[in-house]
Amino acid sequence: MNISRMLLGAAGIAMTAGLAHADAHSGDTSEMRIALSNNYAGNSWRQAMLQTWKESTAQAVADGVVAAADAYTTSENQATEQAAQIQNMILQGYDAIVLNAASPTALNGAVKEACDAGVIVVSFDGIVTEPCAYRIAVDFAQMGREQVEYLATRLADGGNLLEIRGLAGVFVDDEISKGIHEGVDNNDQFEIVGSVHGDWAQDVAQKAVAGILPSLPEVVGVVTQGGDGYGTAQAFEAAGRDTPLIVLGNRQDELQWWAEQRDANGYETLSLSIAPGVASLAFWVAQQVLAGEEVPQDLTVPFLKITQADLDEALASTPEGSVANVSYFLEDAQQVIADAE
Repeated sequence: MNISRMLLGAAGIAMTAGLAHADAHSGDTSEMRIALSNNYAGNSWRQAMLQTWKESTAQAVADGVVAAADAYTTSENQATEQAAQIQNMILQGYDAIVLNAASPTALNGAVKEACDAGVIVVSFDGIVTEPCAYRIAVDFAQMGREQVEYLATRLADGGNLLEIRGLAGVFVDDEISKGIHEGVDNNDQFEIVGSVHGDWAQDVAQKAVAGILPSLPEVVGVVTQGGDGYGTAQAFEAAGRDTPLIVLGNRQDELQWWAEQRDANGYETLSLSIAPGVASLAFWVAQQVLAGEEVPQDLTVPFLKITQADLDEALASTPEGSVANVSYFLEDAQQVIADAE
């Protein structure tokens, strides 16, 4: 069974073979335009997210579902720059904005401007708290807690943990870190002895970990956020330290390293992350709102989890330099909406 289909099936979401048609009572959106506002593209997850958006929306435009689905990425991860981008989208007359936000709160003013102008705003991954916006997210705090719970099953005696965080100030980083610390509170055999920001990028994580390792005692486990596991492993190796149990984040280089370590010495771990394809789900949710469907403001999707048993299949289906992924179609969005009602 394909790893993506298996993981979606576990969440009760039916993967479709291709583009589905809207229900008969849905309104016509063929003349409407949707824009993607993305705050950051500096890692493999964001690149896979943008590619999934491009592929999914190109088909929707070709099929006449919408008139356009343009993607824009700010040059820096700055809320002020993204707010200006959103304001430009309003002026350009987009009917909906799909938003991966630099901050959960700093963009609320621009989002409210969009809503007041009649523009639908659907935030995902990096969501916003403005009540008029729609939000699509995994339970990132649970993703953090689950890492510690997994380590507790593998490291009964506990020990010292190193935490690798993501981009500072972003909702996702805050939530995963919160869940990790809640997990440690519930498993007090562990102690977090160091924390660095890896920015969800292997090179940044490697440099940050290399900088903190000389000051750390023995580390038995590393809790992460995705895009940082391989860089962390490289830093430990370069420092001549034993490789701890590193929770990974579904990146191809991480999965490849995991498979090599497994074959060499039986290394076993867990990998989990939100799928970059959530961007395609956000597109279809925006389309459904534009079509007049009743959609709850808050929607939840599962994170993708890869276990030792799934590793070979996941690695085989993940392109080099990319991330384990799934794409969502209209029927998937309709199912997620129905499950939330």
